Amino acid sequence: MAEAQNIPVGSTTAGSIAVAAESTVVSRMSAPPSFDVADFPVPHGREEEWRFTPLERLRGLHDGTAVADGDGVKVDIEAPEGVTVETVGRDDARLGKAGTPVDRIAAQAYSHFEQASVVTVPKETVLTEPIRIAVHGQGGTRFGHQVIELGAFAEAVVVIDHTGDAVLAANVDYLLGDGAKLTVVSVQDWDDKAVHVAQHNALVGRDASFKSVVVTFGGDVVRLHPRVEYAGTGGEAELYGLYFTDAGQHQEHRLLVTHNAPHCKSNVAYKGALQGESAHAVWIGDVLIEAKAEGTDTYEMNRNLVLTDGARVDSVPNLEIETGEIVGAGHASATGRFDDEQLFYLMARGIPEQDARRLVVRGFFAELVQQIGVADIEERLLAKIEEELEASVA
Repeated sequence: MAEAQNIPVGSTTAGSIAVAAESTVVSRMSAPPSFDVADFPVPHGREEEWRFTPLERLRGLHDGTAVADGDGVKVDIEAPEGVTVETVGRDDARLGKAGTPVDRIAAQAYSHFEQASVVTVPKETVLTEPIRIAVHGQGGTRFGHQVIELGAFAEAVVVIDHTGDAVLAANVDYLLGDGAKLTVVSVQDWDDKAVHVAQHNALVGRDASFKSVVVTFGGDVVRLHPRVEYAGTGGEAELYGLYFTDAGQHQEHRLLVTHNAPHCKSNVAYKGALQGESAHAVWIGDVLIEAKAEGTDTYEMNRNLVLTDGARVDSVPNLEIETGEIVGAGHASATGRFDDEQLFYLMARGIPEQDARRLVVRGFFAELVQQIGVADIEERLLAKIEEELEASVA
């Protein structure tokens, strides 16, 4: 498969497609997962999965020197009536059921957490209000684990809101029963010095629907790894993302959708804006279609808008296909500056340049903000975008 590329401003990359003749495929998309930290060597930055990540800024999460501080993160959960919220020990059978760690930090997080929170929506329960999980950093280090489980034909919206200052390594599991519908909005609105590394695992049941909206604004280093697998036929997954990378920030989103069941769908759409010296965004979008996954329909897209000089984007979509019996599979990636024609159109109608730029950026993000479906979160994010744009012209 093609090497990842540093995409210059204004360029477009089509990524790579690998068609496998045999069922055993050797690639970074099929690296063996493990719960054992010892199965993952300490990364040095030359490895494919780490070469974009500033290891020296991970505060010891990657090499085992990070030590948990019990007051590092406070978690509060607000759930509507009928939802069960539990704090469980490491022996709970639901932990790790949605997916296994695929890198050293995820394995480290799994082996070091003491208790996990499990939120359960009973079968056939349809929630009219979202479940809200507030994760607030209090200046320390924490290893965490959360599980969101929906019974058959249940429907729920979950908002996970990250704020404050912390060094956090975590695994988050989403378990969807047959016919269930889950929307998860994960907001990373950390303080400037926070470090957040997490693996999100979704196991989508037969005819179930999973929507993930990842929104990243804050933090010094944020590295998220959303993953989806299917537990039965007819499952659907939508993965949306929005990020605004400021000067000095490193924001990295590495996705993997594994089509391991027939007649399932996935759609991935991530958009980012960057501004300021050394702002760095990384998006890796991997889709694996296994030989048994006939009838797969999948598409992934990444778009980036560079607002100032000095920002860098690495965007790499990949497809690995083991069967030709699919409905469709495609991907796209593009990075560029403001469209001069759009700015001219708005300014020709009397709109000042700064206001025109704001309108272009709001329009760029609008379709993804609308996917959230929680009014107060949408309003907050639009206000955050305005705040970031004010900083860029200050």
